Order: sequence, then C-alpha cells, then structure tokens
Amino acid sequence: MADRLEKFLAPLKDTHFSLGDYVDFEKVGRNVESISIKLNQLNYLIGQPDMEYAVRRLWHENPGAFTVLDVLIAVRSKDMKKALDKEGNICIISDFFKSPEQVMDFLDGTGLAELFRDRKIKNLVDYVFGVEVGLDSNARKNRGGHIMENLVASIFEQNGLDYEREVYYSAFPLIEKALGADNKRFDFVLRNTHKTYLIETNFYAGGGSKLNEVARAYSELAPKINAVPGFEFVWITDGIGWMSAKNKLEEAMACIPSVYNLSTIQDLIDKVKEG
Repeated sequence: MADRLEKFLAPLKDTHFSLGDYVDFEKVGRNVESISIKLNQLNYLIGQPDMEYAVRRLWHENPGAFTVLDVLIAVRSKDMKKALDKEGNICIISDFFKSPEQVMDFLDGTGLAELFRDRKIKNLVDYVFGVEVGLDSNARKNRGGHIMENLVASIFEQNGLDYEREVYYSAFPLIEKALGADNKRFDFVLRNTHKTYLIETNFYAGGGSKLNEVARAYSELAPKINAVPGFEFVWITDGIGWMSAKNKLEEAMACIPSVYNLSTIQDLIDKVKEG
C-alpha cells in the first residue's frame, strides 16, 4: 500500500489550469454586451461639471440606465449586497437607484462622481469590460471542478474512448438499489464488454477538511458499487493538496482499488480498452 501511495503522490500537479481557464472572455463579452446600451447612456455623465444636474437630466430621459451602476463597483444586483446610506441605514445596493437623489448618494459615496467629473474614466463600456474580467477571475474557484472534468474528457477523447458525462445513479437500477435514495450523479461512465466504470473526478490545489470528507465518502461508496456484479467505482483525483492529507488518502486507497491521477490515468484507459 505504501508503494502504491508514493506512486500516486509523486506526480501530483500544482495546478490543472491552462491559460485559457483564467478568464472566460466570451462570457465577459456577453455580460458587457447585455448592458452596453445603458452603459453608453451613462457615458453622458463623464466630464459633467454639475453632476447632480446631469443625473437629473438623464433620469428624466431614462431612469433604467442607472440600474447597472452596481457593476461599476464590481457588484451584481443578484448578489443583494448591502451598504450603509449617509443616514446610517442599511440598504441593498440596488435601492440607491430608485431616485436621482439616491443615485447621487451612490455616486458621491462610492467616489464615482469625482471620477466622472475628472474624466478618470473615459468610457464605461471599456471600464466595465475590465470589471467583468476581474469578476470572472474571482469565479475561477467555481470553475475548478469543471476544468478537471474537461481535462479528463479530453484525455478520454484523445484515446478514442466513448464516455457518458453527468449520469445519475437512477440510470443503473442495481446501483440505485445498492446505494439507496440519494440520487447522486457520476461525473463519467465508461463501458467495455465486461464492466461499467462509474467515475468521480476532482482536483485539490490546497488542503482542508474537504479532502478528508471526500476521501471518507468515496471509501464508503466504492465497496457498495464494487459489490454489484459488472460495476466498478473509479476515482480520478489530483493536486498537491493531497500531500497534506496523505493518511486519509491512504485509508481511502485501501477501500478503493481504482484511484488514478492525471499522470496514471493511462492505466485506467488501458484497462478499459483491454475489456
């Protein structure tokens, strides 16, 4: 077991991100385009010496233009972020966009009014593109799991394997019976003439309790699946986070015969092809 563990740990990777994973520019572009008309209307405020007059004039023309002001401070309305107004009352950010007076409170309070007057911002469409890049980079953590899944899918495709993705337990009555009511999904399913491989994937660049929880959960899951004739549980995981959870990983490997990382996944591919 010690040799198996060391073989697994030796090639663990620092990251599974490629350059293209850092920012989703297509998504950024879509987000900016969806509010570009309102941003262009707000461009009217740039360089105005009497900001309050300019706000009132634009409000008269189109009060809806101000509903996108939150993104200028890297906040999305759906997040329901809150702030104190000048009287000390707690307000949802979008509450500041309900009258010209409240809009001015927002512009003054955030410092945007000064930036507009002094033309520190030249064009709000370009400015928001930069903001969206920043917001998207904050979403990298949420993309991490999908990046690992995409990497594994790419490896399967390069090796000519047919696979299914995001398949629920209910697709396999025998497995559903063995596992009970929790209708979880598998990241991948591979098949050959003798066996169906039910696969979970993840990547951990850092340590933490999540690694222990996952190792424990899969240690309980694998024996139940492997006890069903014709099925095998496979765990593909990577990341140097496992260096801080060696003991839990070793315990899990004692219960899960098929554990692979991105460097040893070829062993799984060969096993499936040998069928």
